[in-house]
Amino acid sequence: MLWVKSLHIIFLVTWFAGLFYLPRLFVYHALSNDSISIERFKVMERKLYYGIMMPSAALTIIFGVWLWLGYNISGNWMHTKLLLVAVLIAYHFYCGRLLANFKQDKNQHGHVYYRWFNEVPVGILIAIVLLVVVKP
Repeated sequence: MLWVKSLHIIFLVTWFAGLFYLPRLFVYHALSNDSISIERFKVMERKLYYGIMMPSAALTIIFGVWLWLGYNISGNWMHTKLLLVAVLIAYHFYCGRLLANFKQDKNQHGHVYYRWFNEVPVGILIAIVLLVVVKP
């Protein structure tokens, strides 16, 4: 169980690194006016999303389900955690949609939107960690 838990935490950390950094790249991308910067941000965003975030998200979920079902982890706190994980997955795929908009030069939001958008995973992470550790 400790190996599975360790792998779950490792991939969770890498996934959250991407969830924190991609919206920050969106902030800078939204502020950019020159074509060189815009193209650089497109490459950075694509590599982060597909090269780091997607595999990390998948492996986090795989090892999380393994822990949940394989070791019969249950409780009311787990239902709340699973709901938050579902919100996080939706956030992740919404980031992918925003990425596609930037790729096609169809961004519809300003840098302030992305600054606030960047705070969403922080709240989810705090809530999940408290649920897992405290198990209220």
